[in-house]
Amino acid sequence: MHYGKLLIMTIIQCISPVDNSLYVERQTASAEEIEKVLDAAVLAQKKWKNMPIKERQALCNKAVDAFVSMKEDISEELTWQMGRPISQAAGEVSGFEERARYMIDIAEDSLADIRPSEKEGFNRYIKREALGVAFIIAPWNFPYLTSVNAIIPALLAGNTVILKHSAQTPLCAERLEQAFVTAGFPLGVFQYLHLSHVDTEAVIQSPKINFVAFTGSVPGGKMVERAAVGRFIGVGLELGGKDPAYVRKDADLQYAIETITDGAIFNTGQSCCGIERVYVDQSIYQVFVDGVVSLVKQYKFGRPENPSTNLGPMVKASSAEFVRSQIDEAIVAGAKSLVDANSFDADQLGLQYLAPHVLIDVDHSMRIMNEETFGPVIAIMSVSSDDEAIRLMNDSEFGLTAAVFTQDEQAAIEIGNQIETGTLFMNRCDYLDPALAWTGVKNSGRGCTLSSVGFESMTRPKSYHLKRV
Repeated sequence: MHYGKLLIMTIIQCISPVDNSLYVERQTASAEEIEKVLDAAVLAQKKWKNMPIKERQALCNKAVDAFVSMKEDISEELTWQMGRPISQAAGEVSGFEERARYMIDIAEDSLADIRPSEKEGFNRYIKREALGVAFIIAPWNFPYLTSVNAIIPALLAGNTVILKHSAQTPLCAERLEQAFVTAGFPLGVFQYLHLSHVDTEAVIQSPKINFVAFTGSVPGGKMVERAAVGRFIGVGLELGGKDPAYVRKDADLQYAIETITDGAIFNTGQSCCGIERVYVDQSIYQVFVDGVVSLVKQYKFGRPENPSTNLGPMVKASSAEFVRSQIDEAIVAGAKSLVDANSFDADQLGLQYLAPHVLIDVDHSMRIMNEETFGPVIAIMSVSSDDEAIRLMNDSEFGLTAAVFTQDEQAAIEIGNQIETGTLFMNRCDYLDPALAWTGVKNSGRGCTLSSVGFESMTRPKSYHLKRV
């Protein structure tokens, strides 16, 4: 394989969104280093796949133990690498543990042979065979939560893993390696690479890679698919979202206000499944809007290393500028912003510090309602019926999650049956339950992680048809 188009290796830099300082600098892997990692993964997988599942489970649990023991350091590093308030950063470690432990616990049953009904004179079963080497490409916004979805199931299934993290969060890959080394994983079973975009594509094209899991943007997903064309390997893509919430007139209104606001604003709105569009029954619309505005105004917005801060900066000034452009265009087109950015001292034009916004009088002709925002904005529309809400919720190129707030469970199910989405929530949002399949439709991607179903993409079926004579 040919890696890189330059004669020298690339330097990647993490510019901290806290204060624009250089926080981490790393050199990308050389062609020789890449091949060494690939070869080690292939070699290690031959033994790893034959290790009893209970031993793989035990090692994974030890790795989780080691990871959790570093919670304080990991939290501080997250804050400086991607800007999440230190008061919230430890939650990612807890979420990592929850997902990993669940997948470890169900692995033996989920990976067991499938046996059809008995047939006299035959022994028939389907074995779940490991794929080989899994290449996992993880983003910066939830660097541990997104990567654990694929890393742990891949390892439990008998694959070896090569992780490539975002240039914004390079320490995350290094921390994970530290945890696996501490746990006593065999050499080559878990490795990471710091890579340029060009070399990332080359790795995908390597015949030594047997599966690719990517979490990121739609353009990034298209790059992965292009690179994998003709390889005949599995590709899992968790891409963008423009996730809607619908508040029915029978909803617990105060609960809906608090839950949706948090679901839209947490992590400065930089969540794949964060709420970006809200549709509210016209009979409770004004009360809902007033409640959201009141709550948003109470956020403590500022530097994320301050323990009292619960809303930090966006990851980059360019990201904040993109969101500002959506807001400004919507206002020119007739929308109203109900939160004065000037009331938040930290808000600064040209920087990544963007105050939260609540927009009304919006419609689907505006980018703020049809294009992924990935920022601290809540756009709210009034609707007159379930049918109108369903139509608007489906009017999107994305389909990751959708939330319905109601006290009528059957109504939520009936609405959910008509929504084009990977996950339907009732009275919840912006959360992954590891017992349920994590998947998307339309431009939100394809494939599945988590739950027993998540193991299917990490294995291939191999049939055994044994006739006794």
